[in-house]
Amino acid sequence: MTSRERVLAAFDHGEPDRVPAWCGASEEFWAKAKRELNLDDEGLRQRFGDDFRRVFARDTGPHAPLSQEATSRTPFGIERAGLGYGQPLSHPLAEASLREVHDYPWPDPAWMDVSHVRDEAASYGGEYAILGGDWSPFWHDLIDLLGMETMYLKMYDQPELIDAIIQHTVDYYAAVSQRIFDAAAEAIDIFFIGNDLGSQRGPLLSEPMFRRFLLPHFKRLVELGHDYGLKVMMHCCGGFYDLIPGLIEIGMDGLHAIQPSCSGMDLARLKTEFGEQILFNGAIDSHHVLIKGTPESVRQDTRQVLEIMMPGGGYVAGASHDSILEETPLENVLAMFDAIQEFGVYAR
Repeated sequence: MTSRERVLAAFDHGEPDRVPAWCGASEEFWAKAKRELNLDDEGLRQRFGDDFRRVFARDTGPHAPLSQEATSRTPFGIERAGLGYGQPLSHPLAEASLREVHDYPWPDPAWMDVSHVRDEAASYGGEYAILGGDWSPFWHDLIDLLGMETMYLKMYDQPELIDAIIQHTVDYYAAVSQRIFDAAAEAIDIFFIGNDLGSQRGPLLSEPMFRRFLLPHFKRLVELGHDYGLKVMMHCCGGFYDLIPGLIEIGMDGLHAIQPSCSGMDLARLKTEFGEQILFNGAIDSHHVLIKGTPESVRQDTRQVLEIMMPGGGYVAGASHDSILEETPLENVLAMFDAIQEFGVYAR
């Protein structure tokens, strides 16, 4: 089977020739792995057995230079600084009125250049499952725009203001993804979005609040992907067991990256309760096992996860976070991917 056929069979809850593999890594780990293995980007993906490739639109908007202390800027003008994605340097809508929310300088979806996306996706010749669409982290943007504590208070005190901010952010993301899909949907397989709704101890908001404020907008994005014939998969960190039924109800096709070290994320329970209704992607512990283990212990842990998750299809194997950290030993990551190839074969 090709990688693409393998992945789509897993999404359809069939058993392909073997479990598909997924690799997501930090820029620092990726650079280290390329250097130590003397491989380029594509060579490294092939060494890991990654069955996915991803295409992106390019931001061509009229942005001012970053301030001296900032390292990045969100589409909504919020500068961030610090390790990784950093933290917001301001919360511009923390004291805003509803009128000021509507008058905020929301970005223009046309600033995202999609002209290259189809050719880039087609360059893989149909061999791999292609991820596309905008990441759409509207929950994170809501937090950035208001500040987390203020956001929670306004969910009770000014719910109409929360609704307005989310509507503006999702309007932008949906329009960007629609531009991408209008240009290249026939060359894309999976609409991949991301919002981290969980902590180590459980969801960051209650299930009723999730249904009230966020779920309708996830439904909108899922329906957008389905309108173009795409599977829709969402990245979500942490423990979010209580929110999974709602995501299944709106037709979400897959969840990534499944952290077994978090509250409620017992793999056997997830597989038993939801495994026939939604694809799980990840689940091999990058929090403890990949960083602290040995190649042999990683190999055995990977085998145990596969034994739980692969029966009946609906599983993609990979690390329990999309950003394998630089301090993760390369030999452990290789052991994980080699074990996926060794133990992830379906009986025929």
